[in-house]
Amino acid sequence: MNEIAKVAASRSPELSRRALLKASAVAGGGLLLHAMLPRAALAAVEGEAAAINAFVRIAPDGVVTILSKNPEIGQGIRTMLPMIIAEELDVAWKDVRIEQAPLDEARFGRQHAGGSTATPENYDPLRRVGAAGRQMILAAAAQAWGAPPAECETEAGVVHHRKSGRSMTYGALAAKAAAQAVPDLATVPLKDPKTFGIIGQRIAGVENGKIVTGQPLYGIDVVVPGMLHAVFEKCPVFGGKVVSANIEAIKELPGIHDAFIIRASEANPMKDPEGLVDGVAIVAKSWWKANKAREKLEIVWDEGPTASHDSEGFAARADAFAAGAPATWLRRDGDATSALKGAARVVEAAYSYPFLSHIVLEPQNCTAHFRDGKIDVWAPAQNPGPGMKLVSKTLGVPEKDVVVHMTRGGGGFGRRLQSDFMAEAAWISRKVGAPVKLLWNRRDDMQHDFYRPAGFHYFKGGLDDKGALVALTDHFVTFGKDGKPANSSATMPDTEFPAQLVPHLAYGQSVIDFGIPTGPMRAPRSNALGFVFQSFIDELATAAGKDPVDFRLALLGEPKSLPTTPGKPDPLRDFNTGRMRDVLIRVAAMSGWKDCHALPRGTGKGVAFYYSHLGYFAEVVQATVSSSGDVRLDHVWVAGDIGRQIINPLGAEHQVQGAVLDGLGAALGQAVTIERGRVAQSNFDGVPPLRMDQAPPVEVAFITSDFPPTGLGEPALPPALPALCNAIFAATGKRVRRLPIDTQLLRA
Repeated sequence: MNEIAKVAASRSPELSRRALLKASAVAGGGLLLHAMLPRAALAAVEGEAAAINAFVRIAPDGVVTILSKNPEIGQGIRTMLPMIIAEELDVAWKDVRIEQAPLDEARFGRQHAGGSTATPENYDPLRRVGAAGRQMILAAAAQAWGAPPAECETEAGVVHHRKSGRSMTYGALAAKAAAQAVPDLATVPLKDPKTFGIIGQRIAGVENGKIVTGQPLYGIDVVVPGMLHAVFEKCPVFGGKVVSANIEAIKELPGIHDAFIIRASEANPMKDPEGLVDGVAIVAKSWWKANKAREKLEIVWDEGPTASHDSEGFAARADAFAAGAPATWLRRDGDATSALKGAARVVEAAYSYPFLSHIVLEPQNCTAHFRDGKIDVWAPAQNPGPGMKLVSKTLGVPEKDVVVHMTRGGGGFGRRLQSDFMAEAAWISRKVGAPVKLLWNRRDDMQHDFYRPAGFHYFKGGLDDKGALVALTDHFVTFGKDGKPANSSATMPDTEFPAQLVPHLAYGQSVIDFGIPTGPMRAPRSNALGFVFQSFIDELATAAGKDPVDFRLALLGEPKSLPTTPGKPDPLRDFNTGRMRDVLIRVAAMSGWKDCHALPRGTGKGVAFYYSHLGYFAEVVQATVSSSGDVRLDHVWVAGDIGRQIINPLGAEHQVQGAVLDGLGAALGQAVTIERGRVAQSNFDGVPPLRMDQAPPVEVAFITSDFPPTGLGEPALPPALPALCNAIFAATGKRVRRLPIDTQLLRA
């Protein structure tokens, strides 16, 4: 129930949950449950904010509070989603206040941050939520005036009856509107986009002021009465177990409340990959004391079989796989082997990319308070629903007794889709019988991540005597277990470009067994596949004597739709070569590509494109390489197509710029290396983010196409890496086939 429904229920015992909720169908088959107030409850709430539906409350003074359903991790969702409702509700943005919705997926639908799905999942349903609210307000005004609803119209939070000259504010009508029947969401009339006054405007983030003035917003800021502080030391080798620890000595240190061993056999018997692992928890009166006490820990570990794993061994294993046939074939079109033998020119190249840590600015943290068999959890989670289920399973308490409070996250990039830190805090709170804030330090964050999987690609490409690509093979070596990739982030789709556009093509796969936890990172798998495929396509263009843009346009051919799922055509999800052609042509024009050969020695432009998370992006990077091999990023141009509507152009531009800079930073200096089953890097000095003085101007343009709007958190990232590497080749004549970029190899 929303807050106003709680008030009404408390004052009217006869009101049941059934009376307060009404289900309405959403276009596309979804379900939203709308909080409703029956007429009998109105007297109890006159003069208070009235709930129009699960998302909207309107106060008598006209202030409109809109609940933002998804977690905010810096993607601007807390501003963007309410903009959609406010537009169709037809209120003035200055009168809107935004609150984080509670975790309640029965009322709000799926609540998560990941996969650039917020826009495609919510754009149409939330428009209909706002439009339904507007219709209820119109109905209330018409009823009050005894006028037909068709004669009433809304404008910026006011209802007008032009014939009589009467008007009423939403605030004056809200209580009566809450009693109206909820319109059918599938048929409620929506605004003509030409009349939009909020959607399409450049609106600053609603929390920007609080962020720059340091007000508490993040999980790391949470304080609850009586709170203790905890750290949790895990084995540096993944899967290691505690043999013994000097627990009693730690307990004697000043300010220490408790210290104890957590064993996965007890806390995670089903071996959930996100669940608790062996380790030692230290609980103190301050985090500083807990973290300092950690330095005194003496733990004997059974490191287990993963201690034999290392990055050099992985690379050698990949080369051994490449010497033979792939273990499995992902796709085989035509006869690639024969076509390569008959090609006028064959190009071969081996590419690789490393494991990556998410390096979020705010380390993992969670505050938990277990009492009376129930638990409250405050967490910067991307996936609060599954996090709630993990806490429930870990503690053995019913899901209804786990309350998750969503805080803002200081970055996510896929890391906070896993909820291990929530399970840890919950277990520790129950053990000590008090509220506990668990905070990881930077070493924890780097060395106990769910890493972007590394990978190796061994390419062969065949060109005919006119420079056209007639054959392509890729032996992809990835990581997993028993011949299967670890997860979707370690896979390659059989439709990976340029599949379906090359007559003879074969994609094969082999799997290295390993024990390193992996998971999604911003633009999962695309962040790696974009680098290797778009870099190798550039190599093919050079071998063919073709301009890289022209070569790509020739590959794309005439506009057509290529299925991403055989036998299931989907105009939105299938790869549209026409949309990609458009962004490629646009970015070439933006960047002055036709004059790229006139750049000074040591400076070059590189181009790349990629289709990811329903978005089409093409990018050009200009970079300068000094004689010492140092790379300077001069400028980036980006053209993107995410459909017919940009909801918040300011936020959209920032998302693209952030994604591009994220990708460039990864290319220039980020890698996680495994030594004896453990991560060698422990802080930002070993995995450096892009510095402010390294960041180039990023110029962004959007092409509108007649497709539903899609997301922006991820699709602009994949082309950035290969565009940079292709620019380095243009500047130096040296190919980058392994990430991160080794500047020593670029020296003149």
